[in-house]
Amino acid sequence: MPSVAAVEAFRLSLPLVRSFQTSSHRKSHLEHIVVRVTGEDGTAGWGEIASPSDPYYCPETVDTCWMVLQRYLAPALVGARWEHPAEAGRAWARIRGHHFAKAGLDIACWDLWTRANGTRLADALGGTRPRIAAGVSLGIEATVDELLAQVERYLADGYRRIKLKIAPGWDVEPVRAVRAAHPDLALQVDANGVYPETPEALATMRELDGAGLLLIEQPFAPGALAAHARLAERIATPVCLDESVDDLDQLDSAIALRAGSVLNVKVSRMGGLTAARLAHERAVAAGWRVWCGGMHEFGVGRAANVAIASLPGFELPGDVSGSDKYYAHDIVAPAIRAVDGMVEVPSGPGLGYEVDEALVREQASAAFHT
Repeated sequence: MPSVAAVEAFRLSLPLVRSFQTSSHRKSHLEHIVVRVTGEDGTAGWGEIASPSDPYYCPETVDTCWMVLQRYLAPALVGARWEHPAEAGRAWARIRGHHFAKAGLDIACWDLWTRANGTRLADALGGTRPRIAAGVSLGIEATVDELLAQVERYLADGYRRIKLKIAPGWDVEPVRAVRAAHPDLALQVDANGVYPETPEALATMRELDGAGLLLIEQPFAPGALAAHARLAERIATPVCLDESVDDLDQLDSAIALRAGSVLNVKVSRMGGLTAARLAHERAVAAGWRVWCGGMHEFGVGRAANVAIASLPGFELPGDVSGSDKYYAHDIVAPAIRAVDGMVEVPSGPGLGYEVDEALVREQASAAFHT
């Protein structure tokens, strides 16, 4: 393939339709970085860096990613040649870590290559599903009644699975309430690693174990693989890892320790589509179930999630909900929608959606060109 001629990056903030509370913070808007990679023939591919703005549970913030992208990653990619987008990462292979920043460029390279070849991104990745089952993730609410109202809203919209954020003091009671209201609901919980491995936390996990959950996601800290392995032996509900696995070496360690049996594959956290595809293959080969998580991506990153979720191993509903759950006006057209709980895999080349480039350029708070 001709070398990459230019990389552009834009810092962009979009207001959320509704503020979102996790175990660590509440957000009313999100700031991500959108990248545009141009080949020598003028073909362009788009990617997104969906890193958090604050280092509550991830050290790679928007500020960090912006600096690393501008100073190191973008200059390394310009002039680089590769025949397949899975090889593009060789350009920045010597730069350790910074998976979120790398993910944006990796997505853009896949979009560039598939657009240049007139190929759907999902097909290039090995996807087989024409549509994917969409779940929805609900934050911590002020009251249980407000949570129940949100559950009713998204079930009415047709979503196939509900995920509840939990934290000490907001766990057993809301889960019991939702389960009582919806005995047959596909329900799972996510702690984002905030529980310590204490007798009190283990007692909570045992109570949640009786709620008929699909899985308990990341109850303990990212590095606590042994704690997750001990929990997995004590409860019947599958333990799912998320923050514990942001590269393939960590996945191998988790598999070897039997620290879980389900993997939340996040394109952004793992460094892009290339790494996410390999994680999917490795986890499935080990007998783990996989599903596609998200970082509240704008349309570019969300489109990448739709493509990777079409791979055959992604049997569980993911967090690839419609853009309208988060943003009144997204940056891609057509807007990504969930209809009766399903998101169609687009038929067009590349990501399958067109970026509103004028909007991106007009609303960017900062930009650079390499």
